[in-house]
Amino acid sequence: MSEMTINLKVWRQKNAEAKGGFMEYKLNGVSEHMSFLEMLDVLNENLIKEGRDPVEFDYDCREGICGSCNLVINGKAHGPKHMTAACQLHMRNYNDGDTIVVEPPRAKAFPIVRDLVVDRSAFDRIIEAGGYVSVKTGAAPEANLIPVGQDTANEAFDYATCIGCGACVAACPNSSASLFTGAKLSHLNMLPQGQPERDKRAIAMVEQMEKEGFGDCSNHAECEAVCPVGISISAIAQMRRDYMRAVL
Repeated sequence: MSEMTINLKVWRQKNAEAKGGFMEYKLNGVSEHMSFLEMLDVLNENLIKEGRDPVEFDYDCREGICGSCNLVINGKAHGPKHMTAACQLHMRNYNDGDTIVVEPPRAKAFPIVRDLVVDRSAFDRIIEAGGYVSVKTGAAPEANLIPVGQDTANEAFDYATCIGCGACVAACPNSSASLFTGAKLSHLNMLPQGQPERDKRAIAMVEQMEKEGFGDCSNHAECEAVCPVGISISAIAQMRRDYMRAVL
C-alpha cells in the first residue's frame, strides 16, 4: 500500500461575518486508497488529538448522490477528476508531497456557515418557487396512460439527475445558478405531467434565482465542465425559452 505525505492549505472561517484565511497542515501516511473526505477525516482526528478545532465540511451519503460535498479543490469545484463528486475523488489522483488547496464555493448567495460549509438554502427556495405538479395522487397510474417519447424521457431524466451541489455556481465567473435552475425547471417542463403549471413555474423559478443574488449566465460553460453528473448547458437554453414563452 502506497502512502503519501500531503500538504494541505484549508480555508478556516468561524462564520459569515468573521475574517477567514488559509491554514496549513502536513498530513503523513495518507493512503492512495483513501477518498478525499476520508483524508479530511484523518486530518480532523489529528486536530482533535492535538486539542484543536476540527475542520468543518459538509457530507452525507459519500456516494456522489446527495451533493453535500461541495468543495473547491485546487481552484476547481469537486477537484480534478471529470464527472466526479469530491466524496468519490480518491487520493490516488495525487502524488507524494503535493500541496492541495481546499476552500468553500464562493458566491454571495452561498454565505459561509463555518470553514468549508456554506448555506445552500437559496437552492431550496428556487425549487419551492416552482410549486407543484397537479397530478392525482394515490394508486400508481397505468404506465402507458400518458405516452412520453423516449428521447423526451431520456433528456428529462438527465436533467433530473442534478444533485444540487452548487459546483456550477462555484465555477461560474458570475456565480450564476442557471444550470441548476435550468435542470430543475426543464425536467418538469418537458414532461406532459408538468404542462399545467409550465409558464407559472418558469417565471417563478427564474425570478427567485435573481432574488437570491445569483449572477446571470454569460455562456462560459464552466458549469457544465465541473458538473459531477454531466448536465448539459442545454438546460439553460431550455430555461430561457420557457421563460420567454411564459412572459410573452
